[in-house]
Amino acid sequence: MTWRVVCVSGIVKLELKLGYLVIRGEKTTRINLSEIGVLMVESTTAAVTTGLLCELARRKIKVVFCDEKHNPFGELVNYYGTVDTSLRLKQQISWNLPTKQAVWASIVKAKIKAQASLLFQENHPEEAALLMRYHDEVEPGDPSNREGHAAKVYFNSLFGPDFSRDSGLPPNPALNYGYSILLSSFNKEIINSGFFTQLGIFHDNQFNPFNLASDLMEPYRPLMDALVARLGEGDLDLDRKHQLVNLLNQTVTIDSSQQRVSQAISIYCASIFRALNTRKPDLISHYTWTDSCA
Repeated sequence: MTWRVVCVSGIVKLELKLGYLVIRGEKTTRINLSEIGVLMVESTTAAVTTGLLCELARRKIKVVFCDEKHNPFGELVNYYGTVDTSLRLKQQISWNLPTKQAVWASIVKAKIKAQASLLFQENHPEEAALLMRYHDEVEPGDPSNREGHAAKVYFNSLFGPDFSRDSGLPPNPALNYGYSILLSSFNKEIINSGFFTQLGIFHDNQFNPFNLASDLMEPYRPLMDALVARLGEGDLDLDRKHQLVNLLNQTVTIDSSQQRVSQAISIYCASIFRALNTRKPDLISHYTWTDSCA
């Protein structure tokens, strides 16, 4: 099972040798590719061989590239995630509106429930109770935008009444960085399952190539919010970024078993696709908090 998130920075060369990622810098490090789930190249001075990139793509290992400020900038995306990509495209196009609306309601309710759980952990019981009322009011497609109402209460409770997601002030840089890691992880699962990231079930922005990932990642945002809140104020340096990336290695409970967040994402996405293809939204598997993410 792949699970390791490998972060590479500095002046290094990355190459493939006998099934291993070889990192050559001041010292040489070898990591078996079968152990890697995500490779983050955090430096623009790193050199990567095409042989390694092809093997990473073949093994469906997500590769994220960062810019000169060490912020995620792009990722390696396979042309084809499965051999039956055309079938998956036909399935995705055929997802009907009532099912998509029911699935979106399930996603929104899971997100609000996770937000309420976090607020309760952070000693905001009244606001948590309000969020659970919003949770109970969510209808298929969320036409009354309970998600938006919950978000305002949630963020102002968690980060203070003056907090705005539209500003560039902390903790927004950390949130943006963390969300980009989650987005990349969901893109990986979507592509590996043979579906197309552009076609969402709720998000429908023609300029967003990751509409589906933007949909599916919503319930997992509170996990990153909790980590950012726990880290507190401070510069978004490499150490803090590594802690945010390491969220994927923390543990949640899903389908009555403890799983790393990266594996929970895989289980959750597979259940979403089953629900959409069979028109049975009750098949969706959602995570619950464990101590490592609380």
